[in-house]
Amino acid sequence: MDALPSWRNGRYSRAPVDTGKGGAPMPSRSSQERLTELLDPASTVLLTVECQQGVVGPDSALPELAAEARSSGALANVARLVAAARASGVQVMHAVAESRPDGRGGNRNARLFRAAARLPVQQHTGSAAVRVAAPVEVADEDLVVRRLHGLSPLAGTDVDPLLRNLGCRTLVVTGVSANIAIPNAVFDAVNLGYTAVVPADAIAGVPAEYTLAMVRNTLALVATVTTTDAVLVGWRQPRGRETGPEAATGA
Repeated sequence: MDALPSWRNGRYSRAPVDTGKGGAPMPSRSSQERLTELLDPASTVLLTVECQQGVVGPDSALPELAAEARSSGALANVARLVAAARASGVQVMHAVAESRPDGRGGNRNARLFRAAARLPVQQHTGSAAVRVAAPVEVADEDLVVRRLHGLSPLAGTDVDPLLRNLGCRTLVVTGVSANIAIPNAVFDAVNLGYTAVVPADAIAGVPAEYTLAMVRNTLALVATVTTTDAVLVGWRQPRGRETGPEAATGA
């Protein structure tokens, strides 16, 4: 696996940390070049996960998670990535979790779902809670995919067929939470054949230490873990070749 800029001792380091076979770190320039190849705008989609008012907004049903998403800078970094993606011609997709007021069709087969049904703020379809939260902005060209069930933005939703129709090869996963939805999204993306890229400073979970552990011990094994700044650099790089799904670099 590529050694891209990642966390050391809870902080982001410019020096690459090797996660590959043999323990030899790749030069940071090589890492950035590899990342830039993966982030070809013609075959990359940026996915925001549950960046909605009822989850990360001021009136969140999960205030601890909302506070962490904001204080860590993760939500601000998602907004930066969204703006840069549009400027670079990268498709933006927002995955929103919601429920019907009567709960019809929603899961009840895990403690999480039963606890969510008792929260004071509900993610009801059409309510303010399921609108994408500031500072993340939704543009007319963005795709918004809403789900009524499950833990994953991809499983049983429109995300996968939309990605295939867009010619996506690389999926950049951002948002919340590092506890559940983000690892689900990454695992499903990899199982479906996409290359997952995770800017680790653009995801959040609780407690904060758990996000670090999830990134270092799990996501780094299946995804290209990097930083928001590295992704922005990749999207700013001039491309001297024809781009398109057939020219995309997969993993």
